[in-house]
Amino acid sequence: MRRVTDVLDCWFESGSMSFAQVHYPFENAEWFESHFPGDFIVEYIGQTRGWFYTMHVMATALLDRPAFETCVSHGIVLGSDGQKMSKSLRNYPDVREVFDRDGADAMRWFLMSSPILRGGNLIVTEQGIRDGVRQVLIPLWSCWYFFQLYANAAGYDAGPTATSSHVLDRYLLAKLRQFTETVQWQLDHYEVANACEGARTFLDVLTNWYIRRSRERFWGTSEADASAAQEAFDTLYTTLEIACRVTAPLLPLITEEIWRGLTGGRSVHLTDWPDVSHLPSDPGLVTAMDRVRDVCSAAASLRKVGGLRVRLPLSELTVVAADAESLADFTALIADEVNVREVTLLDPADAAARQVGVSQRLTVNPRVVGPRLGPDVQKVIKASKSGDWSVDTSGTVTSGGIELQPGEFTLETVVPEGADATTAMLPGGGFILLDTAVTPELAAEGLARDVVRAVQLARRAAGLGVSDRITLTIAGTLAATEAMRTHQALIAAETLATAVDLVGLTDLDGDPAAGDPAAVGDNESIRILIGA
Repeated sequence: MRRVTDVLDCWFESGSMSFAQVHYPFENAEWFESHFPGDFIVEYIGQTRGWFYTMHVMATALLDRPAFETCVSHGIVLGSDGQKMSKSLRNYPDVREVFDRDGADAMRWFLMSSPILRGGNLIVTEQGIRDGVRQVLIPLWSCWYFFQLYANAAGYDAGPTATSSHVLDRYLLAKLRQFTETVQWQLDHYEVANACEGARTFLDVLTNWYIRRSRERFWGTSEADASAAQEAFDTLYTTLEIACRVTAPLLPLITEEIWRGLTGGRSVHLTDWPDVSHLPSDPGLVTAMDRVRDVCSAAASLRKVGGLRVRLPLSELTVVAADAESLADFTALIADEVNVREVTLLDPADAAARQVGVSQRLTVNPRVVGPRLGPDVQKVIKASKSGDWSVDTSGTVTSGGIELQPGEFTLETVVPEGADATTAMLPGGGFILLDTAVTPELAAEGLARDVVRAVQLARRAAGLGVSDRITLTIAGTLAATEAMRTHQALIAAETLATAVDLVGLTDLDGDPAAGDPAAVGDNESIRILIGA
């Protein structure tokens, strides 16, 4: 044995991996020429000056080519204490416990959707892993559970579709096409974290918008309803089948289970990437419906802040935004989702907007406009405060007869402040006004809808199927009984009750089949007895 006195930097041994792994050029020349350079390489960010660099040095020196075409450089995985993850410190969740409790897909999603794939560091916590379960895995599984529950109850064998005429179906299919094309581009360009975010956003649209807004269509109680139900089932089937194929690289286990249950096929991982060219392409509809969702989300936030439960109807929602009329075809949808009697669309510049107290305020920036106008700046500021200003159709602002340039002013839309109206800004510009005054009529309907919710929970507790018919006996306080009698038909229709009997609150005392008291409305009480 003898010691070699001159040793080359060991990184050059790693740098020769591209060709040394197949003993090129001495062997496997044909294979190497068809596989070099590599499509991508991945390692942590410190290898920028180590392995990544020396691979390029060796490939350039010997082959006059780069060693790889794409580099994915991730950050450092840190333990829950913020220190580098260490076996000796045990500063990370037990992987076996995570797999047993949350599943391998949860851990995979946590890593792939995290900042670590953008070069940032990642602190591994149990809460972070569970967030992925809550935001992605449970919604996806819930969609599948909902589909198979209602499809089996209806006895309907759903299939692929791209031709539904319903606006929600067309929106979802167009959104599905956009989602698939975007994720394909992102994965082709190794933007894995962005693809995960796109999947999470699409699942939110599917669960919290499409299925929730289409739930009643899946009943199909009449012949006309049956046709609408078939369109809904086929649309949901198509969406789940394609979405599983798209997200299979990100969530391989749960998508396998759902896809096989949907199609009866061998494996989602043995199918081709979906071709969505046959799905509708309707950017206008997608943009408009996304604005509708923004409006409804803002209104829901106002309800939450004001302590106004979702089932309590309100009088009016006013949308004040540029091009608000583009939402005219969706006012009924907005009204139903937000639970208001009327939806009004206004442009900020319209006279009708001023009638409800909406106005525009011009604020001049003297530091910017002063050097250009000199002494006239005071004239412009005075005119802006007195209302002697205007905006023409091209957006040009004139104050005191002097035209202002961009950057010299701020134009704000001012909303009224009142006890019976609350406001919220919209993401794309504009705002909404929600009339929060509650009349006795609105309160009565809200109570009846609370009763419907309580009955639905009682049905579920009794183990009834989604299509089972029932008889109802409801005992309530005087105020609750009056409200239920006014909306008795609504309660019967929503709960699939063939008969609804309203009795006094104490009339069901001693009946073991009657449920526990339930709170409805403003501190009113009811008890429910379900019969066959």
